Amino acid sequence: MTQTLSNLTFILGGARSGKSAFAEQRAREYGDDVIYCATAEVLDDEMRDRVERHQQRRPAAWRTVEAPGSAAEKLSCALKDKGASCVLFDCLSVLTSNVLLSLDENIGESEAFEVLCGRELNALFNLIQAHPETHWLIVSNEVGMGVVPAYKLGRTYRDLLGRANQMAAAFAGEVIFMVAGIPVTISGKGLSG
Repeated sequence: MTQTLSNLTFILGGARSGKSAFAEQRAREYGDDVIYCATAEVLDDEMRDRVERHQQRRPAAWRTVEAPGSAAEKLSCALKDKGASCVLFDCLSVLTSNVLLSLDENIGESEAFEVLCGRELNALFNLIQAHPETHWLIVSNEVGMGVVPAYKLGRTYRDLLGRANQMAAAFAGEVIFMVAGIPVTISGKGLSG
């Protein structure tokens, strides 16, 4: 049985469901001592615009940790330097994509999940458990309610993120599902992996 981390809130929803804005609002409730963990890399103009919009919404006092990979290691260093009342991790979807795109294109979903857990997820959940005084907000996309992707990489990503989301939900003390900007609290214990 997975241990519930009462200091972890998992926020997921579809594209443009309001999940990041909701997570930012929730993080503000913990004061100005917030670490924002950004997993995206700016690879084109569209992503640059998205990142800039997110940056403009965040309070200047928040510290940003750029972590397209090795997120737990980078967050651990930031927490050692100076603790935080809250860590906002935005987002698990992009971190999963970063790991998947670093692998051989023919890798199966099960093998990719083992790599994702080994490189990122296990260390992240261990770090959250090691810092019970810090509240953690993890944002992710729900990708299991849409059209089945027409290509193998898209299906592998959907399945991989679905398993990562299940793992995060299993650990989380609170799970919020965003629908059209409205937070819906989900209760109950999920499965792990």
